[in-house]
Amino acid sequence: MGKPTDLVQGTLDVLILKTVALQPMHGWGIAQRIRQLSNEVLQVGQGALYPALHRLEQQGWIQAKWGESENNRRAKYYSLTRDGAKYLRQQQAQWSRLSGAIDLVLEAT
Repeated sequence: MGKPTDLVQGTLDVLILKTVALQPMHGWGIAQRIRQLSNEVLQVGQGALYPALHRLEQQGWIQAKWGESENNRRAKYYSLTRDGAKYLRQQQAQWSRLSGAIDLVLEAT
């Protein structure tokens, strides 16, 4: 198997939003969930994850709340805001349209 796929700019934001839409999670949990759901293809490093979380929080698309992790450590839990849910729906629709168009080009004979 090859090297993990690098994420296209902006894609990480959508993946994070979708992940926290399912349930509030701390940063490490978000990275692990993305890795698991992508069958180990997408691996999000801390150097990309935490700046993205900070950016999404500044945009008002996620909110953070301190809590206790499963190993009894303090952790920031991120959850989707109403504005974040609206933005996620828009981005999912745009992604579907774009990926469908790319599929049409790649499958042309």
